[in-house]
Amino acid sequence: MGSPPRSSPRLSWRRVLCVLFLPFVSSGFAPPAKYRNNFIFERRKLPPNPRRFDWSHLTPRELKNRSQGIQTEERAGRNPYFTLEGHEFLILGGSVHYFRVPRASWRDRLLKLRACGFNTVTTYVPWNLHEPERGTFDFSGNLDLEAFILLAEEVGLWVILRPGPYICSEMDLGGLPSWLLQDPTSQLRTTNRSFVNAVNKYFDHLIPRVALLQYLQGGPIIAVQVENEYGFFYKDEAYMPYLLQALQQRGIGGLLLTADSTEEVMRGHIKGVLASINMKGFKVDSFKHLYKLQRHKPILIMEFWVGWFDTWGIDHRVMGVNEVEKSVSEFIRYGISFNVYMFHGGTNFGFMNGATSFEKHRGVTTSYDYDAVLTEAGDYTAKYFMLRSLFESILVRPLPPVPSPTPKAVYPSLKLSHYLPLWEALPYLQRPVTSNVPINMENLPINNGNGQSFGFVLYEMTICSGGRLHANAQDEAQVFLNETSLGILTDVYRDIDIPPITECQLLRILVENQGRVNFSWKIQNQRKGLIGPVTLDKIPLNWFTIYSLELKTQFFKKLRSARWRPLGGPSSSPAFHLGTLMAGSSPQDTFLQLLGWNRGCVFINGRNLGRYWNIGPQEALYLPGSWLQPGTNEIVLFEKEKSGSGVYSTDVRSL
Repeated sequence: MGSPPRSSPRLSWRRVLCVLFLPFVSSGFAPPAKYRNNFIFERRKLPPNPRRFDWSHLTPRELKNRSQGIQTEERAGRNPYFTLEGHEFLILGGSVHYFRVPRASWRDRLLKLRACGFNTVTTYVPWNLHEPERGTFDFSGNLDLEAFILLAEEVGLWVILRPGPYICSEMDLGGLPSWLLQDPTSQLRTTNRSFVNAVNKYFDHLIPRVALLQYLQGGPIIAVQVENEYGFFYKDEAYMPYLLQALQQRGIGGLLLTADSTEEVMRGHIKGVLASINMKGFKVDSFKHLYKLQRHKPILIMEFWVGWFDTWGIDHRVMGVNEVEKSVSEFIRYGISFNVYMFHGGTNFGFMNGATSFEKHRGVTTSYDYDAVLTEAGDYTAKYFMLRSLFESILVRPLPPVPSPTPKAVYPSLKLSHYLPLWEALPYLQRPVTSNVPINMENLPINNGNGQSFGFVLYEMTICSGGRLHANAQDEAQVFLNETSLGILTDVYRDIDIPPITECQLLRILVENQGRVNFSWKIQNQRKGLIGPVTLDKIPLNWFTIYSLELKTQFFKKLRSARWRPLGGPSSSPAFHLGTLMAGSSPQDTFLQLLGWNRGCVFINGRNLGRYWNIGPQEALYLPGSWLQPGTNEIVLFEKEKSGSGVYSTDVRSL
């Protein structure tokens, strides 16, 4: 480049005007900038190297004298920002869901979060897991929310709590309990009396558990989110103010926030509550609606998506390290607080997975790997070390050392020695329901009147002729004449031909709930099983015997007394397959590959690892070492279609 031109000693009229108007420009009366609708771009280009932070004294255990929690502050010449006890504070959050991580691994994941440079952990609270039946609450074991929050405090992390009641999170029904669907007059996520009454009873139990863990009470919770992404749903303008009041009346205070997409933040926000946004990457126009809503507040990106979830039959979703690095660098440069979703995704153990319903219904995979910063099994990724490097560049003090990698093991091939056809396992289920008409899963008179939440339902009826069978099966049903498979019914293909028969036969319809939709208005209509009448040549069938296959631990205890058949080769299905896994004296994490098997679910010592399906993208199930016992472990596969060649242990995940 050439040398700059020399200055003239004479004052031009342009220079005079610049001198006269300089104070006004400096005080904020500058002409409209290129991105005037985005407050982070209003002023001149910020320097590439932001200031350094020292948060060593701003940790839950160090910060004893507390008078004010997270506050917002404005100064001339810069964007609004957060403070904690008067010190500038950039929220660097990472999502870890306690219910998707084995409790024995909580500490490992949180230590890795802290060592990466994050100062905050965020988590949802799944109502459907905590209140599986009305008035029956479970906060034990892997659902011990208070223990998780206190462990985060011990590790040195603040907590942002996202208690719902609706959370989405790719959970079955968005985390709402399925028994809410029993009442035909109830309208989910509205101020409908039935729904509100249920929420109030849930909050009466949940909120006292966490209220005392808030910042001003000496705990690590610095913020609480009011519901989740209501801007998209938006069926009732009174709903969000009602939830805000419900939280405040039960003792929730401090920083309250909402979270919505960048386009729907105007509809989802509540007056007096900080609005945050969810986004895939840093884009200038992403902030225009937020700017109109609250130009004098700091920016918080509640979900910065560094990957995406998988559904069965679709390729594994990934996001490149460079994409993530570019966005995070911009966030840091402009002083934007953000929460990485997910830092560690974990696993949809059991039947907790949700589903999408766009061109067709697709269940979310058992793995919630999410292409996150840590893998499903807690292993480091390139994103982890990239983020740690970026965070080190803004911190005065060095980060804690990186914890050792989580060890993995390869165990001898599992020996599946016996099998039991489903039909022979029926006596070990709870007593079947008899009804003149089919009853959907949620309305079965079981579980103290709460219906069935997850799993399978088997409908049996007697027919004395063939013809065209019609049924609405949600989500998928296998149809059998006695034990002979006739085909598949889905929510799209609702008809199947029954061959001519000369005498009365047993018609069986096995329906699988593959996960209730977790997003959109469709959550209102997510009843599973057989919905409505079943007809044969347009004549309604009646007198159904209905078996509930929830496949809980107690069922497998009963099944041990069954007369299992020796397995000499491929077996008829659906059937249970029994085997053993030898874990040695110190069990470690591993993955299970099911070669040649079609689809079903795996149980280790009665605990449901989740679903497998040969259509991918998931090709192995994560098995936590903490779920294994030294020596012999019982493994049971429930295979829906056709048994495979074997089950193998590997130390490498496969997606």
